[in-house]
Amino acid sequence: MSAAPVVQADELGVALGGHQILRGIDLTIDAGEVVALLGANGSGKSTLVRALLGIVPTDAGTVRLFGAPLGTATPWSRVGYVPQRLPAATGVPATALEVVTSGLLSGRRLRPPRDAKGRALEALTAVGLADRAKRPAHELSGGQQQRVLIARALVREPELLVLDEPTAGVDIPTQETFVEAVQQLHGRGATVLVILHELGAFAPLIQRAVVLRHGRVVHDGAPPQARDEHGEPGHEHTHPHSDPEPPGSGPITIEVTP
Repeated sequence: MSAAPVVQADELGVALGGHQILRGIDLTIDAGEVVALLGANGSGKSTLVRALLGIVPTDAGTVRLFGAPLGTATPWSRVGYVPQRLPAATGVPATALEVVTSGLLSGRRLRPPRDAKGRALEALTAVGLADRAKRPAHELSGGQQQRVLIARALVREPELLVLDEPTAGVDIPTQETFVEAVQQLHGRGATVLVILHELGAFAPLIQRAVVLRHGRVVHDGAPPQARDEHGEPGHEHTHPHSDPEPPGSGPITIEVTP
């Protein structure tokens, strides 16, 4: 008997603010795949990921993770999610180490395990930030903050890792660090879904591409070739994210339990 897909969406639809963002999305991702979710700004990439993780409501279709429908039966401890930015600072500033340690918490675990510090330091080492462990996270550069977010997802050794444009606005060395860390996790059997505007540093890892246009899947198969202008010196590789946000939404944390 074959294992259930890690991600399965059937006829998925999402409407936000009176606008239909996603329509009739069918998506299946099997264990061990590395899938890129591509599309122009506003195509619905982040909305799709958030719907798959139960962060935004759906108005049609179904989603299953590891064979379980979204809800209390979903094994959230097996999922790691890397949003585009750190949550807004609140109260006492958290250090990079504390942010990463929070990745070991869940709805059922309110206190970190005894080996949390060691595991968090290992995750920071994997993204090249062990020397910044005690620095307040909000004082780090944008690229370093992205590394902290990836470490926070990696620390829980997720079986499904979901990344939302992790290379947007960061330099090439940082991108390469991201890819190396993700590659190591994939080498241990993880499934990866990554939102990208272009493949860039992730190109060697990507096995399959799903392309959205106007909230629909228009391609699901081999990764497309980069267009010629992406190799020109004057091309701008940093693209603002503009998927519609649900009313009242803000920065999202790693904990994705509905």
